[in-house]
Amino acid sequence: MAFLAGREARVVFGWFACGYFLSYALRSVNAVIAPALVAQFGLSHAQLGALSAAYFLAFAMMQLPLGVCLDRFGSRRTDASLLLVSAVGCGVFALAPHTAALWIGRALIGAGVCGALMSALKGYRFWYPPVRQSQLAAWMLVVGTGGALLVTVPVELALPLLGWRGIFGLAGLLLVATAAGIWFGVPRDEERALSPPQASQSIWSGYGQVYREPYFWRWGLAAVTMQSNFVALQSLWAGPWFTQVLGMSPKGAAGALFAFNAVLLVGFLGLGWIAPRFERRGFTVLQVVGVGSVLFIGLQAVIALVHQPWAWLLWLPLGVVSTCYTLVQTHVAMTFPPALTGRAFTGFNLLIFTGIFLCQWLFGVSLDLFRASLGSEVAAFQATLLVWVAVQAAALGLLLAWRVPPPAPLPAQAAPAAAG
Repeated sequence: MAFLAGREARVVFGWFACGYFLSYALRSVNAVIAPALVAQFGLSHAQLGALSAAYFLAFAMMQLPLGVCLDRFGSRRTDASLLLVSAVGCGVFALAPHTAALWIGRALIGAGVCGALMSALKGYRFWYPPVRQSQLAAWMLVVGTGGALLVTVPVELALPLLGWRGIFGLAGLLLVATAAGIWFGVPRDEERALSPPQASQSIWSGYGQVYREPYFWRWGLAAVTMQSNFVALQSLWAGPWFTQVLGMSPKGAAGALFAFNAVLLVGFLGLGWIAPRFERRGFTVLQVVGVGSVLFIGLQAVIALVHQPWAWLLWLPLGVVSTCYTLVQTHVAMTFPPALTGRAFTGFNLLIFTGIFLCQWLFGVSLDLFRASLGSEVAAFQATLLVWVAVQAAALGLLLAWRVPPPAPLPAQAAPAAAG
C-alpha cells in the first residue's frame, strides 16, 4: 500500500485536525463561561462540575461503539457523522432554557466529538508510515491545545458581543462545515481495505481481548488518575482556582488560562520534536513517563499549598510535564494487532474519559463537602487537590511495581520509545 504524501497528506491531516480543534475548544470552554452559567442558573460547585462533566460522560459511553464503528466503517464516515451530532448538541445548549437542557446539550456535544482524535489516529495508521505515528499524534495534540487557547481570552472578549449562547451557535455551524470537509475531502481507500468481521464473531469480542490484557491495565490505571485529573483541571477547575483561590478577576483568569494553554501547546510541540530523540538515545516510555509523573505530582502538591497571587505561574510547568502521558495511549494500542487498533484506542479512551467525568464531578462534590466542614473556599480547594495528589502517587507506585510485559513486541518505530 502506498502512503499519502504531499498535498493529499496535508488535506487529510487538516480536516481531521479541524474536528479535533473544535472538540478541544468545546471541551474547555466551560472554564471561561462558568461565571456566566453560575450567575444565570444559580449553580453550585457540584452542579457546575456535573454539567461540565456531562461532555465526558457521554464521550466515555460512546467509546466502545466508536471502536466498533472505526473498525467496521472507517475513520471518514464515522467522524463526519458524529460531528453532526455534536452540532445538534451545540444548538440545544445555545437554546437551553434550564439546566436539564444544558446537560442534554453538553452530553450531545461530548457524544458527537468522541471520535475526533481516535478517528484521526485510526486513519493515520492506514495513510501514514509507522515512523510518523507518534509525530502525528503530537501534532494533533498541538492542534487540540490551540482549540483550548481559542476559548480563553478570545472567548472572554467575544462574550459581551455574542454571549455564551451565540458562541455555541457559531460552534455548531463550524462543526457542520468540518463534517462536510471530512466526508468529501478524505479518501475512501481505508474503507475499502477494512476486513469484514467473521460471521461467528461478535463485533464486541475484540474488547474482551483488549480488557483482559494485564499490560493494558498496568498503564491504564496510572493514566486514568493522572491524565484524567489534568484534563478535569484544564477544562473546568483551573478557572475557578484562579478566581477563588488566587483572587484573580475573570479577565485575569482568562489571561492566565491563555498562558497555561499556550505553554501546553509548546509542550506538545516539544514532545513531537524530542520523542524520536529519546527513542534513539534508548529511553523507554516507562522512564519518560515515570520522571514526568513525579514532577507532575510534586507540582500539584506545591500548587495546593501555595495560594499567593503569583502562584498561577506554577501551572505553566504543570502543563509541560503533563504532556508525557500523551505517549501512553499510542504505546499501548500499538501492542495489539491492526484489526484491533480501533478498539484498543477507544478502549483506552473509555478509561481516560470515564476518569475525567469522575474527576471533574467529584472535584466539585469534594469542594462542597470540604467547604462545609472547613468553612473556607480556599481550604476546600486545597484539600480536594491534595486528595487527588495522594491517589496519583499510589497509581504511579503501581505502574512502577507491576512489571508485566506487553502482549506483543511493538512494530519498529511505531511508538516514541521502547516498551517500558
